[in-house]
Amino acid sequence: MAYRVVYEGGQGEIVEKKSRFIATVRPVESEEEAIAFINEMKKKYWDARHNCSAFVIGEKQELTRCSDDGEPAQTAGRPMLDVLLKEGITNVAVVVTRYFGGVLLGTGGLVRAYQKSVQEGLSASKVIEKRCGFLLYINTDYNGVGKLQYLFGQKGISIVESEYAVDVRITTLVPEERKQEIEKAIIEQTNGLARLEWGNEVIYAIMEKEVKIF
Repeated sequence: MAYRVVYEGGQGEIVEKKSRFIATVRPVESEEEAIAFINEMKKKYWDARHNCSAFVIGEKQELTRCSDDGEPAQTAGRPMLDVLLKEGITNVAVVVTRYFGGVLLGTGGLVRAYQKSVQEGLSASKVIEKRCGFLLYINTDYNGVGKLQYLFGQKGISIVESEYAVDVRITTLVPEERKQEIEKAIIEQTNGLARLEWGNEVIYAIMEKEVKIF
């Protein structure tokens, strides 16, 4: 199973008919954390006309909340939430702060402005994809190392660590849905000489071509 999260929050801004919209995005792990963040933004931007918000929590986006904060119903919070859901992002909260510029935008204009603001905020954030996988420890002789490195390159399997002693111990990370496929491929590639040991299930992400385990 894979799901997208915000690894590092960011801030984006747009101006529509003299109204200024500031979108602040932050990763959150709970409803309490999301509410605390929203209150923090309201305190920071106390002089703004509106601080509209939306957040999504849970690997399957189970918990969602949104607020129009005084804007006409369904013109701010819900459109903001729709962007997060459409992008498939979870464990995230966003507050869009509006400084009113004196010109009414109308219902459609508000919806577009709040959605565009969230998209700008997400663009300024670092979004990663978290996956479930298993560590796999492989013990092989030196003759098998090249074969395994070639196999993992072909299969897109990440090598976490290699330890060279009398034999070689390679630690890899295998997506949960590919366990059987990779085990079979290793056995075939090494003629059954490699010794395999499955380790713990982990949550991981590929960041700048490096594996990060959470």
